[in-house]
Amino acid sequence: MLHRQVLARGPPACQPLHLCPTLKLNRVIIQRSSLRTSTIMAAAAATQSFVDQTLNPAVAGVKPSKTMALTDLATSMKEQGIDVIGLAAGEPDFDTPDEIVAAGIEALKTGKTRYTPNTGTSALRQAICKKLKDDNGLSYSPDEIVVSNGAKQSIWQAVLATCCPGDEVIIPAPYWVSYTEMAVLAGAKPVVLPTTPEQGFRLTAEQLRASLTPRSRLLILCTPSNPTGAVYSKEELEAIADVVRQHPRLLVLSDEIYEYILYSPAVHHSFGALPGMWERTLTVNGFSKAYAMTGWRLGYLAAPRHFAKAAAIIQSQSTSGASSISQHAALAALALGPGGGAPVAKMVEAFRERRDMIVAKLRAIPGVKLAAPDGAFYVLPEMSAFFGPGAHAAGFGDVPDSDTFCRYLIEKANVAVVPGDAFGAPSCIRISYAASIETLTRAMDRIVAALDPKVYTLRS
Repeated sequence: MLHRQVLARGPPACQPLHLCPTLKLNRVIIQRSSLRTSTIMAAAAATQSFVDQTLNPAVAGVKPSKTMALTDLATSMKEQGIDVIGLAAGEPDFDTPDEIVAAGIEALKTGKTRYTPNTGTSALRQAICKKLKDDNGLSYSPDEIVVSNGAKQSIWQAVLATCCPGDEVIIPAPYWVSYTEMAVLAGAKPVVLPTTPEQGFRLTAEQLRASLTPRSRLLILCTPSNPTGAVYSKEELEAIADVVRQHPRLLVLSDEIYEYILYSPAVHHSFGALPGMWERTLTVNGFSKAYAMTGWRLGYLAAPRHFAKAAAIIQSQSTSGASSISQHAALAALALGPGGGAPVAKMVEAFRERRDMIVAKLRAIPGVKLAAPDGAFYVLPEMSAFFGPGAHAAGFGDVPDSDTFCRYLIEKANVAVVPGDAFGAPSCIRISYAASIETLTRAMDRIVAALDPKVYTLRS
């Protein structure tokens, strides 16, 4: 009570402040409090260097994406005023078609800006079912569709939903950079099956059969392929399906994100449409590549109800539903018609022209081996003659591997490409031709000059 009263009224007027017992008590309390605070702060400072920085072992074992790293590096160099040409990103250089953009604006203006159901709007899932039936010969109901924030999320959720720790995920190489890391994150074991330019970078049924064990759970197929542009024929897929049928545990994840970016006479075939494969197949597709909608972040999984429900549960506890605006725009994309209609056909024709130019220029360089792509917008030249023992670049130094080779190109030619080891193909590099023909011509001229025998010595 004394303490409370003194705080309210102050000390008695007749008593000097320095003799007031309450103020003396307060001074002691403050001194002790300050000492205690100082002690705590000193202890905290002393232990800062001992903060436990342990990471989940699954995360600690995952490699960062080299495509993203090189794309970011090229962007940083451009911001510094360096005339660098970035050919690392897997992103169309075209603008999103006007019809799709208009639908996105309409969504904003009409209040379609709220949460959607976790697996996507009913209208979009119904439209996806129609697209899969008409274009791919696949029959799904809306509750077997999960719309996500990009096809990458769809793939990740499919892997996590189907693979147990210790299961094996069969991945033909060259492969998209994230397949192996997703398997690792799920606790599964990536089993990489190398393919060669001579076999068109396509997995054979014999290779698959020889690799399977009782732990084999998931085969990942990407057709058209990132990073090779390879397209599997119907006969090749049927031979693989014959092997899959013999292994009851084996499922197939069919990544079909590049299905519309094809160069005649190549034809796309959905693995799930093959006899007996629907029940075993999880099909992934999206809007990023064909419709130039990378920034809209929208993909989807189509799978038997049991697997689709599992993926939906994962999504409900992580990101929830995709953007309402993007979903409304996707309806306009699907309304463009089979193959993406005229806007996509125009983009594909430009990609074909670029492919033909870059293939011709690469094949004219002595030491380069190249299987011409039938789809997507990448080339994966075999470049082993340019690095290894004896390979040397004037003014740069020795070039022991594809990583160093790509560093040479970005430092001396100001062209960013991706080393093949990121795709399980250490003797290759990946070049994206998702750039204007003028930009690609300048890039190839720089690469040719950087590999001139006057400045570059091939491996011995």
